[in-house]
Formats: sequence, C-alpha cells, structure tokens
Amino acid sequence: MLILAGLGNPGPKYAGHRHNIGFMAADEIARRHNLSPWRKRFQAEAAEGQIAGLKVLVLKPQTYMNESGKSVAEAARFYKVPLKDVFVLYDELDLKPGKVRVKWGGGNGGHNGIRSIEAHLGKDFARVRLGIGHPGDKEKVLGHVLGDFSKTDGKWLPLLLDAVADHAGDLISGEGNRFMTAVTNAVFPPAPKAPKAPKPAPKAEPHFSTEKPTSDGDGTDESPFAILRKLKD
Repeated sequence: MLILAGLGNPGPKYAGHRHNIGFMAADEIARRHNLSPWRKRFQAEAAEGQIAGLKVLVLKPQTYMNESGKSVAEAARFYKVPLKDVFVLYDELDLKPGKVRVKWGGGNGGHNGIRSIEAHLGKDFARVRLGIGHPGDKEKVLGHVLGDFSKTDGKWLPLLLDAVADHAGDLISGEGNRFMTAVTNAVFPPAPKAPKAPKPAPKAEPHFSTEKPTSDGDGTDESPFAILRKLKD
C-alpha cells in the first residue's frame, strides 16, 4: 500500500482556496483512476484502488491543515507504509503558478500542513509541491493563500490537475523526474522547433561543351567553334 495525501481545509467555504489545491489534486486522481467512493477513515476522506498496478490509498485529511499529520500518520501506521511510500501534495507559494516539484525529505518552507506531518511521522516522505505563485507582497500572502483561485488561474489550473492525475503512476513508481517533466510539458508545452532551412539546389550543368575543339579523322574540324569561324571568314 502507498499513500497519496492531498492537503487542504475541510468544508465548502474553503473548497476554492489556493490552499486547497492538494484536495483538488486528490479528487482528480481518485476520479481519473476510478478509485473507490470516498469514505471517512483515519480522520480523513479516503479512497482506495490501484494506479499503475500499485495499491494506493488517497487521503484528504479532515483535521484542518495545521493538524494534517494526525490523519496521515494514522493511516501510515495502520498499513505499515514506509515514509518513502507516502506522497503529500500541497500548495507552494515560491513556485510559479502551474509548476510542480517533487522531493523526498527536506524542509517544510513554513507550510503548517507539512510541519504537522513531520511532527507526527518524520521527514523522509515525498513532497509534491504545486505552485500557486506569490502575490509579490508579504502583507498579501495570507489573503492570497486563503483566497479563491481567480479567472486567470483557470488557464493553468485544470491543465495542472489533469497532468498530475494522468502521470500519478510515474510519481508513485518513484519516477519523480519523469513525473515533473510530463506535468511541466502538459502545462507549459515547449515551443515547436523551427523548420530546417532547405538544402541549396545543385548548380546547373552547362548546355554546351567547354572542351577544346577537336578535328575529325579526315582532317576537317566540324566542331561548333570551327563552323563559327568558317561563317565569319
């Protein structure tokens, strides 16, 4: 069993918040891979099934963000899931909107949900950071994180959620770099390569001989040059 935990805050008033992008990703993964219906387990909403041939438990902790670790740790201990097989999806201010980064272990970057999981479970789980962008002003951070996605975000958000769900198999198989590349290319398609310049056409061959005129066997010269000389004379 592996665990995919998307972080967020429970309840309809938080549903559209940038802070809930982890919940959104979990919903799309469960839908795309036809996992079981959501049910209440481990202080969370949980769905089970298989992705890429691997048995997976997808969690949306209902403890509020600051206590996410209680839910994730409870599930991990019940199934005896090692930390390397715990994947946590959450919002990241310091990534451009639509970008994704995967890393096993590391710091919490001030994210309270990650801090809680570290406290209850340890640090060496996979952190799947989903970029929501920074508002540019420290005073606006709280309102940005706890605010709904804007219409402009609608250009990249569905692409990101679709790509995360489509390539979840790479993620849980330990292919973090392949997952990141695939998601990045889906959200930010690379520019098409410029067509190669056509090869220059070959030089045309001359239409007449440039060889030195020669005489026929009877001593007469019937080459074009000889005929022109006769006419001139």
